Amino acid sequence: MKNLQPYLIETFWSEGDQAYLCTAPDLPWSSAAGDTPLDAIREMQDAMDSWLQACSNMGRQLPLPLALPQKAA
Repeated sequence: MKNLQPYLIETFWSEGDQAYLCTAPDLPWSSAAGDTPLDAIREMQDAMDSWLQACSNMGRQLPLPLALPQKAA
């Protein structure tokens, strides 16, 4: 299942993990890591596809993409 919904992906550097991490606020507990931001995003896209497929397999409605990007000051 390819992610057709525009879910927000947040990417940040984690000093403790020494890796770039991604989360998707609209998909609880979904996350991924990578050595570069692009690696983390690619991993996150796979994680999101798996999350959405599992949701669909359980007969649950897919969440609406509601999260908005944060605006930097």
